Amino acid sequence: MAILVIAEHDNQSIKAATLNTVSAAAKLGGDVHVLVAGAGCAAAADAAAKVAGVARVRVCDAPQYEAQTAENVAELVKGLAGGYSHVLAPATPAGKNMLPRVAALLDVAQISDIVAVESADTFVRPIYAGNALATVKSADAIKLITVRTTAFDAAEAGGNAAPVEAVAAAADLGVTALVGREIVKSARPELGAAKVIVSGGRGLGSGDNYHKLLEPLADKLGAALGASRAAVDAGYVPNDYQVGQTGKIVAPQLYIAVGISGAIQHLAGMKDSKVIVAINKDPEAPIFQVADYGLVGDLFQVVPELTGAL
Repeated sequence: MAILVIAEHDNQSIKAATLNTVSAAAKLGGDVHVLVAGAGCAAAADAAAKVAGVARVRVCDAPQYEAQTAENVAELVKGLAGGYSHVLAPATPAGKNMLPRVAALLDVAQISDIVAVESADTFVRPIYAGNALATVKSADAIKLITVRTTAFDAAEAGGNAAPVEAVAAAADLGVTALVGREIVKSARPELGAAKVIVSGGRGLGSGDNYHKLLEPLADKLGAALGASRAAVDAGYVPNDYQVGQTGKIVAPQLYIAVGISGAIQHLAGMKDSKVIVAINKDPEAPIFQVADYGLVGDLFQVVPELTGAL
C-alpha cells in the first residue's frame, strides 16, 4: 500500500502544511510518496526528499504547473491516483480547491478535514463547527483525504534522502490562467504557522485601535496577528487575518484573544490552541469557556499594561 501526498510549495521550498500532512500519511502504515508539481521546482523536490518518513518524491516539472492551478494539478493527480490506496492534501485553500476535483473525476467520495487516523479506512473529522467528531469509514478503492494540519505534528524537515523521480506531465487543460497574485508581506510570522497569535475582535472598536493596541503586544511576543470575523467584517483588518470556521484554523502554543466574545464560528478555528488567554469586559462571554486564563477588564487599560510589563 502506497500513499500519495500532494505537496504545497513555492517551487523553491516546501510549505509547512505539507509536513503535517506527511505525518498524517505515515499513520496509514504504507510507503509515503510526495508529489511536487511545478515549474523549475527542483529545489522544492529536494526539500521534500529530506522530509522524515518520505519514501519517494515524484516531481512533475512543466510550464503548465508554474501557477499550480487546481484544474491542471487535478488532471495530473487523477492520472497518478490509480497507483495509490490514499491521496492526501492539506486542508488549505489550495488543497480544498484541487482535491474535490480529483474526487469528482475518479467518482469517489472525499473525506475532508480529518483530525485523526483510526485505521487505513477509518478517520475522524469535526462536524458542527467542531462541536462534534464524526468517525467515518470509506469503502472506496482510492481514498481522497484532506488533512487538518493543526491536528498532526509536523514531520522533521531534514535527515532523510528519499529518491526523486520524474513523472510525465498531464495535458494542459488551458481552462484557467493566473492573472496576478497579491501577497501580503509582513515581518511577523505567518498566521497559520505561528507559535504565538494575538487576535482582536469587535470590542476594539476601530481599525486604529486594533493596530495601536495589538501591534506593540504582538511585537513584544514575536506573534502573528489575527482577528475575529466581526473585526474583519467591520473593516479593522483584511480578511487574511481572520481566524475561525470561515477563516484560518490555527493551533499555536499561545493564543491571546482581545475583545473577542467567542462566537462558535471563531472557537472552531482556535480552540485547539495549547494555551488560550482571553481579555474581555463581559464576564459571561463564551470565550471564557475555552480559555485557560481569563481576565475580565477594560481592554483599553489592560492591553497597554500587559505590553508594558513584557
